[in-house]
Amino acid sequence: MLMNQVLIIDKSAGMTSHDVVNRVRRILGERSVGHLGTLDPAATGVLPLVVGNFTRLAQFYLGAEKSYEGTIRLGFATDTYDAEGEAVENTMVSSRSIAELSIVEVREAASRFLGKIDQLPPPFSAKKIKGVPAYKLARKQEVVELRPVAVEVHEFELLAPESSGPENSGIDLPRIAFRARVSAGTYIRSLAHDLGQALGCGGHLETLRRTTHGEFGLEDAHTLDVLASAAKEEQEKFFLHPRKLLPKIPAVTANEQQMALIQCGRSVNLPEMSKSKYVKVFRGQREIIAIASRVAGTLFHPKIVLVQG
Repeated sequence: MLMNQVLIIDKSAGMTSHDVVNRVRRILGERSVGHLGTLDPAATGVLPLVVGNFTRLAQFYLGAEKSYEGTIRLGFATDTYDAEGEAVENTMVSSRSIAELSIVEVREAASRFLGKIDQLPPPFSAKKIKGVPAYKLARKQEVVELRPVAVEVHEFELLAPESSGPENSGIDLPRIAFRARVSAGTYIRSLAHDLGQALGCGGHLETLRRTTHGEFGLEDAHTLDVLASAAKEEQEKFFLHPRKLLPKIPAVTANEQQMALIQCGRSVNLPEMSKSKYVKVFRGQREIIAIASRVAGTLFHPKIVLVQG
């Protein structure tokens, strides 16, 4: 029987998102596994995986907001915009000393990145240039000409180190601890790089941990080691309850006749009176069988069918 599940992994540093997917395939014995949003190898934290027919839910998470915590190191930029890259000289940045920076100046510079901004993705990224990922061109030292992308930074807050007092409140130069909440498509590496540019001393992302992805948080996440050590009959406890998925889309429980029509790809009237474009269709409390789109009134047509009859 096909396993339809959502599993939230707390990714460790050093693994690609595809590495995580491959290991989960082996642990679960299920070939159909995908992720809802790439995390860089050096980053840790929330990596949602979809299993079985639930891979078809990925289209509903393309615009999911994400939250992060991490550290930015000022003083020099890198070619990858993070600590994995090589230090680079940048003619756009002055040879300004860290000692010249004030707390007020750093905070003011960070505030400029709040709201809707045009952001240039890192040259070492998966953004495609004429069909070729930018990182492949960058590795060959070819010219990478990326265009700015409209993104939104909802929160970019500097955090106080545990040992700090009110006199440096969030600033422990050359490192800056931060928390950010951003729209889909935002590169935190670019945010760190651009802050260094704005301050005139250069900067890069030193550490990054994703704390939320859409409705998924660290409280839902499990490490690969914990998952791998569990017996087959215990694996179900790691899967997210289907009722927690896509909370902004209303849910309705269908009867047998309605389910039969939906599973055949036919339109059906459902007891859903809101104006929502989509509805989640359940059999009982735990089994989501489809996402249906509203045709008119209470008439819905299945957009994706997750459980066949």
